Amino acid sequence: METNKDTLITMPVGRLLLKFSLPAIGGMIVNSLYNLVDRIFVGRIGGLAMTGIGLSLPFMMLLSAVSSLVGIGASALISIKLGENKKDEAQRLLGNAITLLTGLMLLMTLLGLIFKAPMLKAFGASDSTMPYALDYMTVILYGAIFQGIGVGLVNVVRATGHPVKSMMIVIVGTLVNIILDPILIFTLDMGISGAAWATIMAQLVTTIMVIGHFLSEKSQIKIEKQKLKLHLVTIKSILSIGFAAFAMQLASVVVSIISNNALKTYGGDVAIGAMTIINSVMVLFLMSAMGITQGAAPIIGFNYGAKRFDRVKKVLKLELTAVASICTMTFIFVQAFPVMLSSIFTSELDLIEKASNGMRLFLLILPLISAQIVGASYFQAIGEAKKATFLGLLRQVLLLIPLLLILPHFFGLNGVWGAATLSDLISSLIAIVSLKLAFKHLDTLDKEYRPLETKPLVEIVE
Repeated sequence: METNKDTLITMPVGRLLLKFSLPAIGGMIVNSLYNLVDRIFVGRIGGLAMTGIGLSLPFMMLLSAVSSLVGIGASALISIKLGENKKDEAQRLLGNAITLLTGLMLLMTLLGLIFKAPMLKAFGASDSTMPYALDYMTVILYGAIFQGIGVGLVNVVRATGHPVKSMMIVIVGTLVNIILDPILIFTLDMGISGAAWATIMAQLVTTIMVIGHFLSEKSQIKIEKQKLKLHLVTIKSILSIGFAAFAMQLASVVVSIISNNALKTYGGDVAIGAMTIINSVMVLFLMSAMGITQGAAPIIGFNYGAKRFDRVKKVLKLELTAVASICTMTFIFVQAFPVMLSSIFTSELDLIEKASNGMRLFLLILPLISAQIVGASYFQAIGEAKKATFLGLLRQVLLLIPLLLILPHFFGLNGVWGAATLSDLISSLIAIVSLKLAFKHLDTLDKEYRPLETKPLVEIVE
């Protein structure tokens, strides 16, 4: 048994957040190794191969966005339904999530295989980098369904009270990726396509383990054949809540395309490779922060559904403090050692120089980003999709895209890096105001519901 109604309601929130966040942090860090390991090995092939992965990134982000649309939407709602003691509705959410993910990922695979060449051209591919990008993206498309079901439903495993198991599923998949990467890339001489095959085979293992969990007796909610049939109201609720995460990642796709083209114009193919390195470093360090928000989400959702707003406030405060601390420490490390971090991925001096200079400027406002991360996650966890979506789109669409189109004309390559910095500054300040208002709202709800007895809660057991 990993958690139950008593621990979710009575355990001190600090211990409870650690109980859920540590496995999530471990899982997120390990999960980041999926792409990180690929890029370290691919970097040894050459700078153009690294750029090839960078050019494939927008479509990979699109696959991730679709996965998040369903996976995160379903997991947030399942947490709330379990808090409300509505197990049958939670199981319908799970079944519909599986069917949706399967259908959407098959559609994405078909469209991707048909339009991959023109898409990569639009993403900024040149004659030199197109072969690398095509080799990598084609193989990734073959395994899109595994990313959708496996990676998407790991969130649901965690949300139903199994944070340790969700971490172990991710760890096993990542170990498969790490083991296969050097074998396929170098031993079997498959090059960049070997890295892609290692990734999708790892995701296949993840999918098998996730499905196995929901078929086992250890899962509180299970896959039932009748629940796989799509239910209109259920679909709408999943897509409504998941749309915030989807919109943010979809915006990231657009930003990545605009950014790649600006990088190509003002810094050449090597600048796209530099951005690939910067993204890899950022993701690796921020996985701890994302793990905390993932660990906090089911706790917040369950207690919000149970009307324990006092506990929601405490978890939110601890979450914000922890994420801010991680972002600040990461900022210090990145500013002090950018060359060392860049050298992990490549030995080419021009690529190292561009990546290290860009890294310092791109992540200049990192300590304040904590408000964005926590704010979007909190509103999503309590089912306020519009607010979560706004915070995500504010940075990526309303601010970053216009800045990417304007600043490089005046500042060249530094304008590309600086666009993210200025966007982060403005959106973080607005996120801080949103969180202050959220705390006031929780105070009001706490006073209103404190006299009421907590409703019977479902027991979540493994």
